[in-house]
Amino acid sequence: MPMTWVGVAIALAGALGYALGAALQQYEAVAEGASLRLVRRPRWWIGGVIGMTGASLHAVALSFAPLVAVQPISVATLVFAVPLAALMYGRKPHKAEILGSIAVAVGLLWLMILVPQHHVTPRLGNGSALAFIAVIGVIVLVSQVAASRTHGPGRAMLLSIGAGAVTASVSTFVRVVGGGMEGDWGRLLHWFTLAVPVLLVCAVVLLQRSYAVGYFGIAYAGVQVIDPITSVLAGAILLGEPLPTGSATAVPALLAAALTIAGTITLGRLAPDHSPSVAAAASPESRPLTSASDRA
Repeated sequence: MPMTWVGVAIALAGALGYALGAALQQYEAVAEGASLRLVRRPRWWIGGVIGMTGASLHAVALSFAPLVAVQPISVATLVFAVPLAALMYGRKPHKAEILGSIAVAVGLLWLMILVPQHHVTPRLGNGSALAFIAVIGVIVLVSQVAASRTHGPGRAMLLSIGAGAVTASVSTFVRVVGGGMEGDWGRLLHWFTLAVPVLLVCAVVLLQRSYAVGYFGIAYAGVQVIDPITSVLAGAILLGEPLPTGSATAVPALLAAALTIAGTITLGRLAPDHSPSVAAAASPESRPLTSASDRA
């Protein structure tokens, strides 16, 4: 039991780190846009390092505590991230932000609890892996095209769908590579291992595009929802893992999904955040006088 509490404490620190890193990167993405200019922003790098540290602490926590104790804290990162993002803009989080975040976190956690545990070594063939990547590519393409024709929270949500799908592909390949090692380090010499960092970079790029829209709550919630759902579906279709299809779990799963959707809609109805520099540029009071007509 003491070691479980150690794992829970580490997971909590990891969740806070991941949330803070996401808030920092979103702030910079809104200020600079999802472009290569972000690599010249120290705070964006700091956010990335903090977020990666948080993810690493989550992995460490699993060595001290069971998944059922650690995973709920991981899901709660949304509850931490939204208030932190609000503080970045010098404001208090809106009540709707808090309620929407809690609804998404509770609904998502509820869904995860309903997924049956599976302890078989994951196996994935080359053909299935390539088909999986192709499907993820189609999801990204469709979501990007649709987002280019949409504005506001809908755009943030569509972009987060692509980011969440690619993030799920990273999780799936990590699961196959890590779970299939069985103590044989030679199994790392496979193209699956090389696919992980490539997909991870793609996920980061897509995530920044979603953040740059300004609707952090719905962008972050979108990734938090799409990632595990896609991962569970990939596990069921590709790895033979079970789904909660029994009559005792079907109704609770629908209720959990409804709660998650309601929370996401609540977050999507909020106004976007803008960086102080952008807000100042858009303010008539701060616009410099550069012509005679302006001075009149």
